[in-house]
Amino acid sequence: MSQSSRKPLRLPLKTLFFIFLVVALLIVLYSIIEQNQSKKEMLLLMNDQAHSLLETTLTASEASLLSYEEFDNAVKSRLLNNANFIKILLEQNRISNKLLENIAKTNNIYRINIFNKNGQKIFTNHQPIHTDLEPKFTPKDFLAPILEGEVDTLFLGIKEARFEDGNRFAVVVATRNRDAIVLNLDAKELLEFRKKIGFGALLKSVTNNNSITYAILQDSTGIIAASGNFSNISQISNDKFLSNIYNTLNFNTRLIVKDSTSILEAVHPFSYRDEVIGILRLGLPADALTQLTNRSENRMWLTGLVLLLLGSILLAYVFTKQNFEHLKKDYKIIEDYSQKIISNVSDCIIVYDNNQIIKTFNTASEILFKKSQDDAIGKRLDILFSNNNMNVILQSDSNVTPISVNIDDDNKYLLFSKNQFALLENEKDTILVLRDISKIKSFEERLQRKERLVAMGELASGVAHEIRNPLNTISTITQQLAKDFEPVNNTEEYFELANLVHKEVKRINNTIKDFLRFAKPEEIKLDSFNLFELIVQIEQQYKPMFNEKNIDFKTVVKWKGNVNWDRNKMQQVIMNLLQNSYDSIDSNGLVTLILDISKNIVRITIEDTGSGIPDEMKNKIFNLYYTSKSNGTGIGLSIVQRIIYEHSGIIHLESEIEKGTKFFISIPINPLMV
Repeated sequence: MSQSSRKPLRLPLKTLFFIFLVVALLIVLYSIIEQNQSKKEMLLLMNDQAHSLLETTLTASEASLLSYEEFDNAVKSRLLNNANFIKILLEQNRISNKLLENIAKTNNIYRINIFNKNGQKIFTNHQPIHTDLEPKFTPKDFLAPILEGEVDTLFLGIKEARFEDGNRFAVVVATRNRDAIVLNLDAKELLEFRKKIGFGALLKSVTNNNSITYAILQDSTGIIAASGNFSNISQISNDKFLSNIYNTLNFNTRLIVKDSTSILEAVHPFSYRDEVIGILRLGLPADALTQLTNRSENRMWLTGLVLLLLGSILLAYVFTKQNFEHLKKDYKIIEDYSQKIISNVSDCIIVYDNNQIIKTFNTASEILFKKSQDDAIGKRLDILFSNNNMNVILQSDSNVTPISVNIDDDNKYLLFSKNQFALLENEKDTILVLRDISKIKSFEERLQRKERLVAMGELASGVAHEIRNPLNTISTITQQLAKDFEPVNNTEEYFELANLVHKEVKRINNTIKDFLRFAKPEEIKLDSFNLFELIVQIEQQYKPMFNEKNIDFKTVVKWKGNVNWDRNKMQQVIMNLLQNSYDSIDSNGLVTLILDISKNIVRITIEDTGSGIPDEMKNKIFNLYYTSKSNGTGIGLSIVQRIIYEHSGIIHLESEIEKGTKFFISIPINPLMV
């Protein structure tokens, strides 16, 4: 059925109304279910938050205990290091009260006292000013294990000061004769630090959050630390819920009421070094849960009303949408059909907009430019073409135009045409169609060269035979005259002219030999050999010659395989081109030979920094007897071209005056397979 004959689908009004009622009922049911689900999810969310907060608090508590130990160990280590140092000085009889005073001041030690084994103070860094005060204890009360030889090191920890108010942190080290070296720190700062990192400070920081009512750490005997608004806290032994957590070591929550306020209490056991210390209880206001639930209900009902309204609009829109879907399907079919045609045509099709942004890039374009659609679409057209090519493409009309494009160092000859079409009022896209005629162009060039070579060969052969016999006669007569006759006058001049005629005849005869060599070349003899080894041999042969003119000769070999060529003739080709490069450079230049391969085609590039070739000579450079050298024959490059042609290859050049010349040779690995 055609598009014009297809009738749009129409639903009866009663059906639409029934659908509307069903949708409305589903929305109401959805709102109720979603409300209940929201309550459950909110409670689970609070449980997760409480659990996470408990885990964080427990981790911080464990870190607090570790901080106690680390700090105490650091203080002990510092005091022990100083005590051992003093011990060494004492055993060397170098200790004095003045020295102890300096050590205490330098290392921030409150007191340094040294007692003999009878408990009498023999050295101190501090002279007492409170001799009238009664001591609270005697040194022997604490130093007995040291003085009696039970231990060598004693950690007294925090203890009460002997005369003054306050506390001290002390360590004791024994000497070899059981004297006791006592080092004291004022414990005030230590105790202040412990308060800052202790459980009380930690729990207080937790309850500073408005969403937490209280935080309590308790064990079986009672509360260890607590903060926040709490009262009538139950003991673990009297609370089955708390006892179960304490015994099973599992996290759990419960809803309780305290002072007419609902609280979600989260409880988690607290362990340190694999030993259960107690349980940690966090109280979270349950009013927040109620408020969140109410807000969720309000949002849910509002969402339901909005969905109901949108459903009404959607049902009204369905009728129009039905026809649109049919049109969309038809358009999709046509679009897919067009895309398949574009993708499968052999020509390259590229569509770009006013800003030269590529919008379409078919399969043939991917093959030609060696880029995927992802690499091309959305990019500018100049990623495919050089500036010169871009100018030609953008400035050309819709006629078919030839163009030469370099793609990954591979010259391609293309025919292109373009046309514009309008999408919107101010937007135009351009269709660029390209056809690769590189193979046709190459075939035409080879055919033209073959015809030229055949014509020149026939001409050379005919001319050579017509001239060679008279030249031989002239040469013979000239030599005979020089032997048999001697003029009366101008004898010297006579013999010079006779010798000159003989030399010129000989030179012409050599030229005829070149003619014949070109007209009837030897048949190529294909044989497998390693091309890299030939390059190395030629490099060794030519480097000394290049060095004489300070010419740097480099070879860049990217492939070292075997080829099935005529080795002698290809050696002649490379040496002829290197000789041309050598002749084009006066001194201090560079000649580079590059060997590479692509798809079974061997590429040889010979480039130099010589004088270059004028544009008017480039198309004639391979013609027979065309030369720019004063002593050249004009046959060398013609023979080079013929040899390469006989190997089913091609040669072309690029050159700029005073910048240099590049010869590009492309030959199949095995010409017999072409």
